[in-house]
Amino acid sequence: MNFVGKTLPVLLVGAVLGVMLSVGGTVLAEKESTKSSLPLEDLKAFSEVFGQIKASYVEDVSDHDLLENAIKGMLTGLDPHSTYLDKKAFKELREGTRGEFGGLGIEVGMEDGFVKVITPIDDTPAFKAGVEAGDLIIRLDEKPVKGMTLSDAVKIMRGKPGSDILLTIIREGEPKPLRITITRAVIKVVSVKNRILEPGYGYVRIASFQTRTGANLHEAISELKKQSDNKELKGLVLDLRNNPGGLLNAAVSVSDSFLDSGLIVYTEGRIEHSKMSFKAGPDDVLKGAPIVVLINGGSASASEIVAGALQDHKRAVIMGQQSFGKGSVQTILENNKGGAIKLTTARYFTPSGRSIQAEGITPDITLSAVKLEQLDDDFVSIKEKDLTKHLVNTDSEEQKVEKEEKEEKPVGNDYPLHEALNLLKGINILRK
Repeated sequence: MNFVGKTLPVLLVGAVLGVMLSVGGTVLAEKESTKSSLPLEDLKAFSEVFGQIKASYVEDVSDHDLLENAIKGMLTGLDPHSTYLDKKAFKELREGTRGEFGGLGIEVGMEDGFVKVITPIDDTPAFKAGVEAGDLIIRLDEKPVKGMTLSDAVKIMRGKPGSDILLTIIREGEPKPLRITITRAVIKVVSVKNRILEPGYGYVRIASFQTRTGANLHEAISELKKQSDNKELKGLVLDLRNNPGGLLNAAVSVSDSFLDSGLIVYTEGRIEHSKMSFKAGPDDVLKGAPIVVLINGGSASASEIVAGALQDHKRAVIMGQQSFGKGSVQTILENNKGGAIKLTTARYFTPSGRSIQAEGITPDITLSAVKLEQLDDDFVSIKEKDLTKHLVNTDSEEQKVEKEEKEEKPVGNDYPLHEALNLLKGINILRK
């Protein structure tokens, strides 16, 4: 796909990992900082407190630890997404964007001093253990989370694969805290999954936006077409539920795959480097076939960019629940010690100029959080064939079997997916 606008740097969008990864941004930040003079009185106060701690604190603290904690405090005081990354944390962040890292498999943020679960990642230990989006983690093993930085909490949650950690969780609707033991593992995130729902109707699940997500999406669409006798798809369900984000490049690529032209997303901030826009090139991979995008409260950042772009261009129907609302942009600025800071530098906007920060994407069709349940086998409704002297169906046995196969709906008890498939079929009926 062709991208019109500024050349794509290495960009990262995510509810926790941040939004924009830009190597070499330090110079720009330094140029910006020279425009204002240093607050000497405030620096004098800082130096005075530093000296008092060194002289009077109950235990000896190294200058390195004090200064590093001061940096962490500066960033933590700004917003929930700005943070300090030491050398190890920066390495882990880069590993995470490649789709393989160690830990529990959850995306987290901070809320009221506690760790909030943005979403568990598909098929990970946290997902299998029953951790849910919106959970508040109040203890890690027996350590209270209150007072920890997000980085400190993440360090504790990550550990040797095979080792256990006990999470104490507060969940809305539960009368008392839940205690969930999770076994750590090497997390290998499969970005894109696909399957045929019914002949001609495809399903693509994007769990996170990684380096190869755009390419994997094209491979998935090609595979779905092959399974449909090499015919164009009649419709597609794009599942972005509980997708916390990832690489901005990937979000742009996915959006571009379904658009022929127009703006996908743009960013605005104080420094020139933070002002970018991305436009779609020609070639809609689905040739205009209808799309339903599924979102929920765990859909954040890159997911919201895709949903917002397709919604503004009226290319897809957005279905589900209000998304997370992560619309700020972070730049990763490396330092000379191998670490970095993740600093909020801009906001991003959908093509129509909407900021989803703290608001989220509002679905075109809102669905309640329910699931499908099959009636008990004991309950049998009366049908025409049960009536005395009913007329015999003249269809052959082969035709009957064929009709029964068409009536099968491989959506399990997934209510939103069931509704998305029905909507796609309805759109195609009206198009005929």
